[in-house]
Amino acid sequence: MNDQPLHLLRSVFGYAQFRVPQAEVIATLMAGQDALVLMPTGGGKSLCFQIPAMARAGTGIVVSPLIALMQDQVAALTQAGVRAAFLNSTLSSIEAREIEQQLLRGELDLLYVAPERLMLERTLDLLARAKISLFAIDEAHCVSQWGHDFRPEYIQLSVLHQRFPEVPRIALTATADEPTRREIITRLGLENARVFISSFDRPNIRYRIAQGGERAREQLLHFIGEEHAGEAGIVYCLSRKRVDEVAAWLASKGLSALPYHAGLDSGVRTAHQSRFLKEEGVIMVATIAFGMGIDKPNVRFVAHLNLPKSVEAYYQETGRAGRDGLSADAWMIYGLQDVITLRQMLETSESDDAHKRVERHKLDAMLGLCELTTCRRQALLAYFGEILAEPCGNCDNCLTPPETWDASIPAQKALSCVHRTGQRFGVNYLIDVLQGKTDERIQRFGHDAITTFGIGRDLTAPEWRGIYRQLIARGLLAVDIEGHGALRLSDACRAVLRGEESLWLRRELKPTRIKKTKTARGAASPFTGERDQSLWEALRTLRRKLAEKQGVPPYVVFHDATLAEMVALRPQSLSEFAHISGVGERKLAAYGEEFVGAIRDHAAD
Repeated sequence: MNDQPLHLLRSVFGYAQFRVPQAEVIATLMAGQDALVLMPTGGGKSLCFQIPAMARAGTGIVVSPLIALMQDQVAALTQAGVRAAFLNSTLSSIEAREIEQQLLRGELDLLYVAPERLMLERTLDLLARAKISLFAIDEAHCVSQWGHDFRPEYIQLSVLHQRFPEVPRIALTATADEPTRREIITRLGLENARVFISSFDRPNIRYRIAQGGERAREQLLHFIGEEHAGEAGIVYCLSRKRVDEVAAWLASKGLSALPYHAGLDSGVRTAHQSRFLKEEGVIMVATIAFGMGIDKPNVRFVAHLNLPKSVEAYYQETGRAGRDGLSADAWMIYGLQDVITLRQMLETSESDDAHKRVERHKLDAMLGLCELTTCRRQALLAYFGEILAEPCGNCDNCLTPPETWDASIPAQKALSCVHRTGQRFGVNYLIDVLQGKTDERIQRFGHDAITTFGIGRDLTAPEWRGIYRQLIARGLLAVDIEGHGALRLSDACRAVLRGEESLWLRRELKPTRIKKTKTARGAASPFTGERDQSLWEALRTLRRKLAEKQGVPPYVVFHDATLAEMVALRPQSLSEFAHISGVGERKLAAYGEEFVGAIRDHAAD
């Protein structure tokens, strides 16, 4: 590869060396070849197309699915001195025409376009009159009909190869299992592309999954207050109603919490997203309508108050934490009702049988990840075909290994109760029968006279709920497809029911807080000691003022990781400041004096 890409990396973006496999990807595009890149969130995917777009003759066209992502990336590129623009519905016709003219005059390095706009004949004709250096298809998993973010417009993107056969293409995603990868290659016509698969591991993220019930909100509040006070985070909920309730409740507790879902007015969604990006310490409570393309690097936690539908969705959503490489948490609490609700939603959906089979497999894999008692990161990476040789030491199962117990006899009681009551009732009713409660309904059905009535008084209701949850997760019980939440026996339960097979389950414990520590695999806190913390806050305040003056998010000026390096190295001159990672020539000229001045002033205090 020639020296120009490395020169651009250092002079424009302020980084000393490429990460693996950025240099190889860029060399592939520089040679005019296609590439498919699978790289975790925060792994540096954008540089793989931004640098060759600048180094090759012409303009790089970036297909981006969200307006917020386009605006975010263009703002960051402009800060670094790159000639970048976007074409989307936020522009007036006059502004759009001016950008089109800049494209035709060769005055842009990168142009971001939504797939819907790109497929318009007028846009394709415009591109045919311009000099194009490459096409970058970001969030390429959107092409997959089996995926969790399917966008029908993405299927049409194969037209780019037909209309512009000489222009190299790069498709990029952070989340794609083997079937999704094959579908991306087929649908985008990338059979001859070089495929680059980086490690899916995000060692700075601590994975934590706990069982919860009625007090999930209180546990979330405790987690935020104890470990992430004043820090940005995302809280995912399954329904719009719960999003609104949780956001309002957190706000009533004094947190900066905002709701986000498709049912809100678009102006409200835009305003909330803008606040999340531009302000410090805002918590977005959202459905999965929020997140794809969110480029905020200092999200310190992603919390799930409901079970995601698949491991891909979980990985994609948790991957929005800690994009800057500093320590972050993926925290989830879920319960039996989540399992039942998702099973019902899946079975009553209008999808065909083939889709339902795939979705069942994905949900089973997600449940398996939640209920396992060994290293979560090893299981998560194995799902994507990657082997982690040793337990990670940075997930809840590694840090506080769960207890297991021989639940064979209680499981037989639970399964027998389902059988004796006719496989027509939900969990709460079954527990009442096991515990021998004599209410009107139980007496009416005559279930106070069956052999399983009262045989479960030795366990508490939460313990029985945990047993039923794990029996469903292991496929020993199924949820009915009529939507009433009744449980029925599956063929797989016979060996346990007959006593031919023992069953060891995770013991239900009250959630405990994991003390935050430095680990061999996790990133350290960005500051230590009183003076470091004081300088850190001073630099954050300066960054915020500069960002507000320009109307951009603070991280567009400098990432937290760059500020942390300033605290560690305390540069005293512009030449020393130029060696800080993330400081390119444009930012050195724009901000160097002020930040060096702030560091000197702090030293003099």
